Amino acid sequence: MRLFFSKRELKLSRIRTIAAIICMVCVLATYWILTRPQKVEPEIPTVILEPAVKDDVEIFGEYVGRIRAQQFVEVRARVEGYLENMLFAEGTYVNKNQVLFVINQDQYRAKADKARAQLKKDEAQALKAERDLKRIRPLVEQNAASQLDLDNAEAAYESAVATVAMSEADLAQAELELGYTVVRSPLSGHISERNVDLGTLVGPGGKSLLATIVKSDTVLVDFSMTALDYLKSKERNINLGQKDSTRSWQPNITITLADNTVYPYKGFVDFAEPQVDPQTGTFSVRAEMPNPKQVLLPGQFTKVKLLLDVREGAIVVPMKAITIEKGGAYIYTVRKDDTVEKRFIELGPEVGNRVVVERGLAVGELVVVEGFHKLTPGMKVRFGESEEEIMINAKEE
Repeated sequence: MRLFFSKRELKLSRIRTIAAIICMVCVLATYWILTRPQKVEPEIPTVILEPAVKDDVEIFGEYVGRIRAQQFVEVRARVEGYLENMLFAEGTYVNKNQVLFVINQDQYRAKADKARAQLKKDEAQALKAERDLKRIRPLVEQNAASQLDLDNAEAAYESAVATVAMSEADLAQAELELGYTVVRSPLSGHISERNVDLGTLVGPGGKSLLATIVKSDTVLVDFSMTALDYLKSKERNINLGQKDSTRSWQPNITITLADNTVYPYKGFVDFAEPQVDPQTGTFSVRAEMPNPKQVLLPGQFTKVKLLLDVREGAIVVPMKAITIEKGGAYIYTVRKDDTVEKRFIELGPEVGNRVVVERGLAVGELVVVEGFHKLTPGMKVRFGESEEEIMINAKEE
């Protein structure tokens, strides 16, 4: 065994050792570079913005209403007699003064004829008394007749004139009762079914209600409002039931039918009860609604939407941009340097998917409507397109 190395062998061994060390250092350096923590740049969130706009906001109240006819008239027999004829079809439209029923006229025609004959008799007596008076006056002036004869003649004439007047009244009464045997419609509208059959004794001693007529080309809508709604309307100087020519709008209603369709006509509030019901805390309100096609039926319940106020030039933002917490409501706005600011605001009434901002926001300020849940005040943001903008751009392309 050789115990000593040559110089050449020692030199080669030293070189190998140094190379191994260098390789190990390189491997360790590479590992350290690959495994050391990298400095991560914070990601800039993307948000959707909308500007705060100024708009005229309509504020509505919703109530339950009931339809009733503008006019509802009962047709009654005013004289007694047997019902002889019916001259209409039940459930149809009848015109004012149209003949509906005829009551037997025999006794009333005979009564009128008797009164007419009595009037003629009394007129003849009055004519004779007048002639007698004219004959006796010259005789009294010539002392050919006494003053007593003249007084009797004047009394007879005045009595005859009074009798004529009384007979004229009797004839008018008899003719009026005869006219009542022909029952006419007091108004134009739809008539109900008859309440009595032909041949029935009607009038004071029998059934007097013959039918009913409903005028429904214009209907009334009754609903109740709370005292709070009343106070709010007073704050805006709005008097329900009274037109105000100084305003560009008037309190009107729209109604929703049973099939959830909106009735095409609007009604105007023409009456409000001047006192509140202490049991319910509400007061009655009435609106007049056109009904030319008789779509609305009296007695029908419906949903009423009343225009309570119009806020001219109100600042509005989407409801989805609002966050409400114990300290109040706030939104995120974007400054000119693309950083966000947490802004507390005072809210007004909600209208659909928008809300009125009373204080804390100016027109034109950019409000974050999507992506604000990951924001902190002062954070820089990037702007994205909303779904509406994407659809608009897609259509333009």
